[in-house]
Amino acid sequence: MKMKRQADLIGQMSAKELLYHLYMTQMISLFIALLAGTFLFVDFWDPNFFFRFNAMQVMFGAANGLAVVLIDLILMSILPGKYYDDGGINTKLFSGMPYWKIAVVAFIVAVSEELLFRGILQTKFGLIIASIIFALIHVRYWAHWFLIVNIILLSFWIGIVYEWSGHQLLPVMAMHFTIDFLLGIYIKKKFAQESIKGVNDRYEQ
Repeated sequence: MKMKRQADLIGQMSAKELLYHLYMTQMISLFIALLAGTFLFVDFWDPNFFFRFNAMQVMFGAANGLAVVLIDLILMSILPGKYYDDGGINTKLFSGMPYWKIAVVAFIVAVSEELLFRGILQTKFGLIIASIIFALIHVRYWAHWFLIVNIILLSFWIGIVYEWSGHQLLPVMAMHFTIDFLLGIYIKKKFAQESIKGVNDRYEQ
């Protein structure tokens, strides 16, 4: 019930308030990750510890992100709309956002969340614990069983890519960015199309 009340409160925010809330939570996540990493890992500030660049791994991460988006789009086209209903939060957040800002938001979320949940939690405590905590913090999804399953499976998928990469963050950051950026664009375009359709329908009446 507490999580549902929190989700309802988030749903009542304006687009500007939602964006501010998102930035604040990501900055907190980043701060926790940097603080925890400093104390938990001797080589944490060595760029090679988490950020060895491998083009194939980054491309593989982005390809996995694209696969997630394609699966979501297919499911959205065949399942009732209620299955992906998050209370209109994502629509409110992304519908009026310019493309460059969607990219900025996707980048910030990908960096802060993957550093904390994969870089710190999964490296220290393992895939299962990190994936469960990742799912738990996405409060707005807990009012719908399908969204819960969706976010848990996604978390494990990202975690598996992280394991495959040898605990490197760039592939999973690329995966996370691809998902958020492309779905953000999809939400924006869908809202625009529905708005135009609504205007046309009213005009025809």
